Amino acid sequence: MDDLEKAVLILFDESGTVDSELKQKAKDYCDKIKEQQAICSVCIERLCFSNLVQVQFWCLQALHEVIRVRYSSMSVDEKLFIRKSVFSIACLGAFDDKSTVRVLEGPAFIKNKLAQVLVTVIYHEYPLIWSSVFVDFLSQLNKGAVLIDMFCRVLNALDEEVINLDYPRTPEELSVAAGIKDAMRQQCVAQIVGAWYEIVSVYRKSDEELCASVLESMRRFISWIDIGLIVNDAFIPLLFELVLVDGLSEQLRSAAAGCLSAVVSKRMDPQAKLLLLQSLQMHRVFGLVAQDLDSDLVSNVAALLTGYAVEVLECFKRLNSEDAKGISMELLNEVLPSVFYVMQNCELDSAFSIVQFLSGYVGTMKTLSPLRETQLGHVGHILEVIRSQIRYDPMYRENLDILDKIGKEEEDRMVEFRKDLFMLLRNVGRVAPDITQIFIRNSLATAVGSSLDWNVEEVEVALSLFYAFGESINGEAIRTGSGLLGELVPMLLSTRFLCHSNRLVALVYLETVMRYMKFVQENTQYIHLVLAAFLDERGIHHPNVNVSRRASYLFMRVVKLLRVKLVPFIENILQNLQDSVAGFTRMDYTSKELSGSEDGSHIFEAIGLLIGMEDVPPAKQSDYLSSLLTPLCQQVEALLMNAKVLTPEEAPKKFANIQQIIVAINSLSKGFSERLVTASRPAIGLMFKQTLDVLLQVLVVFPNVETLRSKVTSFVHRMVDTLGASVFPYLPKALEQLLVDSEPKELVCLLLLLNQLICKFNTLFRDILDEVFPAITGRILKIIPVDTLPSGPGSNTEENRELQELQRTLYTFLHVITTHDLSSVFLSPKSRSYLQPIMQLLLLTSCKHKDILVRKACVQIFIRLIKDWCAMPNGGEKVPGFQSFIIETFATNCCLYSLLDTSFEFRDANTLVLFGEIVLAQKVMFEKFGNDFLAHFVSKGFPAAHCPQDLAEKYCQQLQGSDIKALKSFYQSLIESLRHQQNGSLVVR
Repeated sequence: MDDLEKAVLILFDESGTVDSELKQKAKDYCDKIKEQQAICSVCIERLCFSNLVQVQFWCLQALHEVIRVRYSSMSVDEKLFIRKSVFSIACLGAFDDKSTVRVLEGPAFIKNKLAQVLVTVIYHEYPLIWSSVFVDFLSQLNKGAVLIDMFCRVLNALDEEVINLDYPRTPEELSVAAGIKDAMRQQCVAQIVGAWYEIVSVYRKSDEELCASVLESMRRFISWIDIGLIVNDAFIPLLFELVLVDGLSEQLRSAAAGCLSAVVSKRMDPQAKLLLLQSLQMHRVFGLVAQDLDSDLVSNVAALLTGYAVEVLECFKRLNSEDAKGISMELLNEVLPSVFYVMQNCELDSAFSIVQFLSGYVGTMKTLSPLRETQLGHVGHILEVIRSQIRYDPMYRENLDILDKIGKEEEDRMVEFRKDLFMLLRNVGRVAPDITQIFIRNSLATAVGSSLDWNVEEVEVALSLFYAFGESINGEAIRTGSGLLGELVPMLLSTRFLCHSNRLVALVYLETVMRYMKFVQENTQYIHLVLAAFLDERGIHHPNVNVSRRASYLFMRVVKLLRVKLVPFIENILQNLQDSVAGFTRMDYTSKELSGSEDGSHIFEAIGLLIGMEDVPPAKQSDYLSSLLTPLCQQVEALLMNAKVLTPEEAPKKFANIQQIIVAINSLSKGFSERLVTASRPAIGLMFKQTLDVLLQVLVVFPNVETLRSKVTSFVHRMVDTLGASVFPYLPKALEQLLVDSEPKELVCLLLLLNQLICKFNTLFRDILDEVFPAITGRILKIIPVDTLPSGPGSNTEENRELQELQRTLYTFLHVITTHDLSSVFLSPKSRSYLQPIMQLLLLTSCKHKDILVRKACVQIFIRLIKDWCAMPNGGEKVPGFQSFIIETFATNCCLYSLLDTSFEFRDANTLVLFGEIVLAQKVMFEKFGNDFLAHFVSKGFPAAHCPQDLAEKYCQQLQGSDIKALKSFYQSLIESLRHQQNGSLVVR
């Protein structure tokens, strides 16, 4: 053993006994050998004299790499040597008389690597240099099975390395592949096909594995060779015989089926394809799919039949003659029962899309109205396929019930997978509504009568089908119970499945009931059944918390739909919900566990909607509300009284408890209208005021608990809508407490509350706003930077994002104030000191802010302030200095200089809207200030921007005209013209 062999053995050692340093040395040594000029001779010699498979593999690998990379730079003699040597080795020849080793006697991976090397030579030399390679190889096949096997490996490697388009190819590789195929078609394909036929005929009884290899190679080539070489009286009968003969190996029969699949999938003219498909008499293999379902043969026959059905359907779509359509439909009708069986029972090739095929077939049914009996039978089969495909695997039953990681993944996968199948169900429902409804009724009836061991997945499927079917029915059909719905919905409502404790069954049951609620709205005799479904262990009292929470949410939607019709049931509903109501505020869970729409608080919203109606007698209404609010408020008061003795361990739990109570009361109040609590039944309003009093104490006792502040703020929002102006006495205290130690995030919430109050009450809110505005403004101006917020790398921090949000909300707040006739608040004695910093902030933002919509809001604020504060009847100034600030600073900086910056992009839609507001501001300034504005703007601003005199004069004319659209168009062209002339010295001041 020489050094190279030792190095290769070390390199490929997997025993773990060779240290990494020695392996690296071996690798370096081998790499050095590869760089030698005579590497090809070294490799070929070793192949013929070394019987170590590691050495043989390394040599073949090195040869492959050298030929692939260096072949074009080799000499003619070196190429000839490689070509002859590799071909000789592949054909059982010898390197010279002393050769002792034959590579073809080695393991499969060595022979595959040799085939890859030979194909790399073919890539470079066929057909221009080495035109006889395939013919030469064919002449060697008489040496027996070893050579035939090697020939198959070469053809397979040619497909994988050069021809097959399933792998990405460069344009050069595609060109070479096309040249090789063209040459082979002309020169040797017919001989190769003849060899295939002869080999399979001769060896079918003595060497079935070899015949399977030959057919596997043949399958790869059928897509691009002349189909007549295969589809003839010799080959097709042979292939069917191989598939159908029982005594042959499964491998050989599967390989023959694979060849037939390739024939069926061959791209052809549709008329020729139809004749081909018709000639195959495919019915001969239909019976095979009913055999052992786990066998490769059944999988291959399944692929053959589904591929055949796809091609027949394609012919039906592409051919227009009645005869062709008739033949296509006949062939489809013949094969479809087997295809449906395959879809339900076999593992299908991933390339075959069940949904795509069935959708295509259902699409053809639309052209066949009315459907014949055969087609109606196919509809039933399609529905069965849909049912079998959407069924969960029982192996995931427990995972899905507890919804662990595996269950969540399976549920997500199935939700996605079902989308297309449910769309298919809707399409089937439109083509054959009667059959679809009968199928769903039978599925549901079977599920109702099913046994516990069997029913979880079947019941879930039956309910899911019924739910999905509802998407294809309009509201009117559901309301009137058309078709079988009048039977199905009552059946659903009155059913208690044995497996109702299962999470999936319970959830889809409730969703399905919800889907058909319009029927119950019309047929009120079923209301008691709906209430039972939601209030008993099938819904809100279900043992699974995910189900009970979802039931709470859906029940709230039921109450919204049925509202007045539920008045007679209120006592019964409240009684059934007592434990859930009490349990909600005792629940020890974090808000992360369940989504916001399913946190359980919807029980309170549902109760509020029920007892908040004017149809409920006043005395009853007061009793109901008091029985809910009193214990909740008492709980909060008790927790507040004991606040000082709370330990760090207890505090989070108590805070969560208060949070829950506030959420409950908030949800409860949604059912009560402002008119009811303030006008018709003030006693109800008084209860909510007392509740507000209690909850505002939370801000006093726990001023720094963010979650509680957030919930109380939300409740104040709610009370603004519920109590109307009668909430005013509570607002100063609430706003004062919300301002204590408030951070940017909390200030945003406070500003949103103030915006709501201003929008709802307008000038009625002026006195309270006068009081709170100075403190809020002072706090915000201390927090946000006077100049722009930091940007660029490292600026995207949580702190900066909160400051940006606060800044945006502040501008909205100022905009709301000015547009609701409250700009006088800026001028009150307490707020006057903030006027200048606010104006400077608005000016800077209107000129420079990156958010165009924020800039627009600031310009609108200035427009409103100009209208409110300027041009008093007696000529005096309402706000001393404001007019000169607007004319000298705002006008030139915002309305001129900021537009000259190239970042002001006229092609952007939002920027054009801002531009429109800036032009409007100039119009308003001219209306209010007349020549004072015009003189300064034109004589001071325009010259600084290098504006020609003629354009300045034209601007004056346009501004004094009445057409704002013409002014806008002219001013845009003026700005674009000035941009070319300005020297970059203009800055916003």
